[in-house]
Formats: sequence, structure tokens, C-alpha cells
Amino acid sequence: MKLLKFLRNRVVVFGMLLLIQAGWLLFLIFRVGEHSALFSGILNVLSILVVLYIVYKDGNPAYKLAWVVPILAFPIFGGLLYVAMGNKRPAKKYRKAEKRLSEELGLTMVQDLDVIEEVREKDELYYGQMNYLSSTCGYSVYRSESTKYYPSGEAYYHDLLESLKKAKHYIFMEYFIVEEGKMFTPILEVLEQKAKEGLDVRFMYDDFGSASILPIRYHSKLEQMGISCIAFNKFVPFISVAMNNRDHRKITVIDGHTAYTGGINLADEYINEKMRFGHWKDTGIRVQGNAVWNFTVMFLKMWNLSRETDTTFEPFHPSRYRDELQITHSDRGYVQPYGDTPLDREITGENVYLNILNMAKRYVYIFTPYLIIDHEMITAITLASKRGVDVRIVTPGIPDKKIVNAVTKSYYSILIESGVRIFEYTPGFLHAKVICADDEIAAVGTINMDFRSLYLHFENGVLLYGTDSIPSIKEDLDQTILKSREISYEMSEKGKAFSIMKAILRLLAPLL
Repeated sequence: MKLLKFLRNRVVVFGMLLLIQAGWLLFLIFRVGEHSALFSGILNVLSILVVLYIVYKDGNPAYKLAWVVPILAFPIFGGLLYVAMGNKRPAKKYRKAEKRLSEELGLTMVQDLDVIEEVREKDELYYGQMNYLSSTCGYSVYRSESTKYYPSGEAYYHDLLESLKKAKHYIFMEYFIVEEGKMFTPILEVLEQKAKEGLDVRFMYDDFGSASILPIRYHSKLEQMGISCIAFNKFVPFISVAMNNRDHRKITVIDGHTAYTGGINLADEYINEKMRFGHWKDTGIRVQGNAVWNFTVMFLKMWNLSRETDTTFEPFHPSRYRDELQITHSDRGYVQPYGDTPLDREITGENVYLNILNMAKRYVYIFTPYLIIDHEMITAITLASKRGVDVRIVTPGIPDKKIVNAVTKSYYSILIESGVRIFEYTPGFLHAKVICADDEIAAVGTINMDFRSLYLHFENGVLLYGTDSIPSIKEDLDQTILKSREISYEMSEKGKAFSIMKAILRLLAPLL
């Protein structure tokens, strides 16, 4: 029975089809190559041209090296493999649609100059960080918004469900992983009821992220319930670069005035109703007020990339329904929700992390489930430590992916050698993505410290400066570190054999 269920799994079936395609392609290449020196020569020339193209084009050096080495090692098919799968940029149709939306809605997020000037007066360094996200990336910063940090999926889920029940006008939800169970079933019941009441209810999930746990046409089931639903970038059994670019965001927007985000997907392990890798440690944040507009625009852009629905976003502006929200308090400080997309050439998520590391004066604490970083990030982390900043990174004690965790561990020694303190969350798997520095600035969101999150996926986060939620973030970091074991330099080094394996893993890290 289990074997039959396994063989009927969409990921397994599609994976087998992809392997058959790859095997058939290799067979043809070698078979024809044996009998045609001209054909082999053409493939070799193609590989050389591809290598020259990779070297010439802009991009991360580690990603380039990860492709150049196998292409040069296997020139007969290396060039063809890169042509099929190597280009990081999404399909042209998405890039064109995103450009059109940006041009048509370019004035949708307009920065209040008084707010950004207030930040400048308080601190020039933090002004630079926030001005970068505002002027270069187009995500406005807002003052005195209400924020609440959640140190667990359970606390996040309770408030999320209650907020959904209070929705009066519209609900937008966008998640990477969705699975029916104790967490999602009550949410789905609320969404169905709200749709019946006439609310604009839209739901988007990543088709690949949920491919192994949802039926192939699950979006149709939700559509029949009155919920507008999109399975983003549908997973198809064909070798394609488009499969690289997943929607890794986790966003809920309610009536334009309340938003939730963080590392928490809609599946039972995220609230510890299902035990997969020990205790599942995750985090989230709620934003209320005008700053929710950034989330609304992020969602609507993604929605309209897949299904053109809206001619304007203005009906969803926070000003329309904000008076209905009873905010018990307003933060001092500033809030700046932001997104990252592979559709442009801006590595927004990584730059936010780099800027925080470079600005830190006393400490930087980081939660990340995966630590697969490039030279720039290694330099920023180690240089901060060498400046005397207390840099601490917490990773999982029980991994969800053993190979990826092995790559994560391969970076330990170079960081520890520079004074960085590495901790592994002993009770289980840590899925949170948080960075906090100096009791002043923090970012909470969906962005892992790995190549996929930083370069390939659609992501989002919230930058916080001087808000009332930052002490809660720092307290959670402190408490989690107390539950974790510190990794010594001796523990991170395991002999020459491990060093060779570490080198191989680090080389292939950008492709994992």
C-alpha cells in the first residue's frame, strides 16, 4: 500500500520522467558522438561558448564556478545541460508582465519624504539601508506601525486564524507549502465561508512546493468553493529552467490593514501537530497599518503575473478600511516590508543581510535553516566578527535535508575561525529566518541564507528599526541559543576526507 502511494506521488512520477529525459538525452549524445566527429566537435564548441558566456555575464562567481567546472569536465553534454537548466532568469513572459505592471503601477508605493528624512536625522547608517529599499527597490518605509513578533508557529497560527475570521472585505494568501490537516483545514473553512459572504478571497500556492502533498489540480477544488486560486509556476515533467524559480513567499493580507509573514507555511509540522524532525522552531510577524500596503502590492503583482485580474490596486489601499481596525498601540520606530524577485537584477534579500552585518556595532544574531553562502556573505560575517561584533548563527540540530545540512556544516570552520559563534538548535529543526542587531534593527521573513532564496526564488521580509517588537525578537534569539549546543572549531573539522567532501559540496552548493 505504501509502495503504491509512493509510486503515485506526483513528485516521484515527474522525477522518473525527468530522469528518463536526461538519460535519453545522454544516450543520444554519446551514441551520435561515437559515429560523428563533427557532432562531437559541435558540442565541444558549444560548451566552450557557454563557458565564455558564463564568464562574461554578470552574476555570482560561485554560481558561475559551479557550472564551469562540470562543463569543462564533461564538454560533450555540459553545454547542453546549461542551456536547458543553467540560466537563472525566469521565463520571458514573467519578466515582460512584471515590467508592464511596474510601469503601469509604478506610483503605487510612494515614499513619504518626511518619514525617510526622520530616519536620516536619527541615524545615517540606517537611513542608507532604508533608502536603498525605498529608492532602488521601491518599498516604502512607514512610521509608527503596529507589529507583533511570534516566536512559534503555534502563536502565529492562533492570531492568523482569528484575524481571518474578522475579515470584512478581502483576504489574500500566498504560501510556498500547503497541506490539508489540522492547521489548514480550519483556515480553508474560514476562506470558504468568507467567499460565500461575498468577500474577495484569493489564494496562491507554489505548485512545486506542494507537489508531493496536494493533488495535481487542487486549485480547481478551491475554485469550486468560491475561492479564487492559482497554483504558481505549475510543476511539469520537462527539463526547464523555469522550475528553478519558485514562489517561496508566505503572505496573508486582510482588508489592507493587517498582514502576516515569516517562515511559517500552512502545514501541520509548522505548528508541531506533526513531528517530522523533532520540535519545529519557526517565527512570524504581524504588521498592522499603512505598511501593509507593501504586502498588498507584492501579492497583487504576483497574482497578476499569473492571472491578469486588476486594472488598478487602489481599491485595496489601507486607507479604505483602516478605520475599522482597532490598533491597541502604535510602535515608535519604522517598518518596511520588502520583496525579492528573480525578475530583476537586484539581490534585495542578500543586500539587506549584508547591510545589517556591515552596520552592526555590538552584536548580530541570526536564525537560518540553511547556511549556504557566497564569498560576499562570508566576508561580511567574518569581517563583522573581526571588528569585535558578537556574531552568532543558529542552525538546525535535526536537519530536514541531510545533503543540504552537510553543505551548511562545511561553512562552520571558516566562520568559527574568525570568531563567529555557531549554534545548533538541539530540540529539532529550526526553520526561522531572522536577523537582529544592536537592539535597534531586525528583519523577519522568508529568506534563507542559501543560494536559492538569495538568487532564484520570490521572497519577502519585513525590516524593522526601533520598533517595540525588536526586544521580543532579541529575547527569542537569546532563549533559543540557550536551548542550542555551540559548535567548536574541533567539532567542525573532521579530517582530510571531510575536507575533500567539503570542497566538493561547497563547489556544488549554488546548484542545490
